Amino acid sequence: MAITVTPMDAARPDFGALVEGVDIAAGVSAETAAEIEDAIDLYGVLVFRDQVLDDDQQYAFSQHFGEMETATGDIARLEDRRLPMTVNDISNLDQHGRVVSRDDRRRLFGLGNMLWHSDSSFKRVPSKFSLLSARVIPGEGGNTEFADMRAAWDALDPALQAECMDLICEHSQLYSRGKLGFDEFTEEERAKWAPVLQRLVRTHPRTGRKSLYLASHAGGIVGWPVPEARMFLLDLTEHATQRRFVYAHEWRQWDLVMWDNRVTMHRARRYDHTKARDMHRTTVACEEPTVADQAA
Repeated sequence: MAITVTPMDAARPDFGALVEGVDIAAGVSAETAAEIEDAIDLYGVLVFRDQVLDDDQQYAFSQHFGEMETATGDIARLEDRRLPMTVNDISNLDQHGRVVSRDDRRRLFGLGNMLWHSDSSFKRVPSKFSLLSARVIPGEGGNTEFADMRAAWDALDPALQAECMDLICEHSQLYSRGKLGFDEFTEEERAKWAPVLQRLVRTHPRTGRKSLYLASHAGGIVGWPVPEARMFLLDLTEHATQRRFVYAHEWRQWDLVMWDNRVTMHRARRYDHTKARDMHRTTVACEEPTVADQAA
């Protein structure tokens, strides 16, 4: 069966689309994967409904799109992990499948996902695609919002575009979590998440479209005083997350949502923390860093 791709919102026909005619668990051909990549180049965010998957099936599908990341962005100790290192555990569950307490360190760190961000911008080689599978969802809340950073770039005036073009930002999870007052990191964690450099403006390698590359992880601009840099980044983030640039996804169980981190930001929304929310994410890495001459 050929796939069909339909915009999620007729008012935004180029951002967010529903993909039908795909059974990911059964496996997809290279040809179908190429059609899907063509679709995400246009829409930035793709939704696949009713995809009952296990982690191996999700990972196999993700591998069609490039080299895979390992889950080094969370704060759980290896011995406390519930899922393999091939899968990011975007849940509020402990290793025994129980909902964590309100003051659990893993939960408090995970609240950073409610800030606007791009996955793995805190890594020297950031992520290309994220694929998030909804295994268990709370009764209400817990939506995910996506902002179109291509449209946000296009809407900047030419003078501001010119100012942004060559800027290099410093990204770290220490910055994003620090915004929430979470700053009790071990020395090992501080070394693991030492700041990396990312360009503020990216050019998509296949479409040639430019986009802002923002995230809550961005805490500085090379050569700028810190307060001025953070104010500038806040202003850009406010601009980029206006409602006219945003698609809000209301999760159904077994949705798989795939997005391009090079052209989007996203954030989770609040939900009842006593209810289970079990989301599994596989992540495809970019081919290269946005800034070449920095230490690996």
